[in-house]
Amino acid sequence: MKKTISIILVATALLLAGVAAYQYISGNGDGLPAGFVQGNGRIEAEEVEIAPTIAGRVEKVLVAEGSLVAPGDVLVEMDTDELSAALDRAKAEVALAHQTKAEAEAVVVQRQSEKHRAAQEFERARSLLASENIPESLFEERETEHQVAEAVLGAAMARVATAESQIAAAEAEVRRIAAQIEDSTLFAPMQGRVLYRLAEPGEVVGSGAPIMTILSLENIYMEVFLPAREAGLLPIGAEARIVLDALPDFAIPATVTFVSPEAQFTPKQVETLSEREQLVFRVRVRIPEDLVAGRIEHVKTGLRGISVIRLDAAAAWPEALERRIPPELFE
Repeated sequence: MKKTISIILVATALLLAGVAAYQYISGNGDGLPAGFVQGNGRIEAEEVEIAPTIAGRVEKVLVAEGSLVAPGDVLVEMDTDELSAALDRAKAEVALAHQTKAEAEAVVVQRQSEKHRAAQEFERARSLLASENIPESLFEERETEHQVAEAVLGAAMARVATAESQIAAAEAEVRRIAAQIEDSTLFAPMQGRVLYRLAEPGEVVGSGAPIMTILSLENIYMEVFLPAREAGLLPIGAEARIVLDALPDFAIPATVTFVSPEAQFTPKQVETLSEREQLVFRVRVRIPEDLVAGRIEHVKTGLRGISVIRLDAAAAWPEALERRIPPELFE
């Protein structure tokens, strides 16, 4: 019994110490040593909308809100009956275009034979005219027949080229429709969690209209706002710690990945020193992807807390912020 009471007292003391350290840090930042700065924020993730490339009817929605999805998971299947019929028709047009080309090539062979015969008759008539064995009118007739045969052959060859263009166009249409059918199955582009289902089976949606929204769990971060004096000293890649309201005993390692180039909540033109000190800049602090991946099922966005950023790489972290993320975080 005494041992149980002792364990409870120790656990309570640790909890109170953690809460005290959190309050010490999260109050107004005055408790931080030189070389550190803090800001308030919440855990966020990139939102990705899943939408079809063409309008159509939703056939299946395979995930529910809150579901975890991995890259390549099937999320939505669109109805493809109309596209399948169009694909069959396009394939038939390809076959017809090939048949038309074969017929045109057969005509070319025939016209080549006629041209060859007309050319022989023309040369014979030329020789006979030179020896004055035929009248000039007959020679002119053979010359005209030769010219007509050349023209007819050219037209036949042009029809072959037209048939080849028709084949290319029909095959392109087959590829286009096949791509639309392939795009009618919507996959998860990254690891994430389904935030919203915006359409249900049977509904007709437009091209580009979102069917669901996914929170990307590959980029988990907290955004804070820092004064200009401190943001100006902040390098990209600076080390940080995130302390959540729900887990005040632990500090989550993070890294500064973005500092806004523009100030916010202030006039564009500031002249006095006091106004310049009121400028704040948006700073993004990102949790490492490998840290998130190991606890992906427990990650939740919207958790509020603070982010403490080290401005001076030589400054030692306070003991309260040296604690690393425990294995059971987010459980």
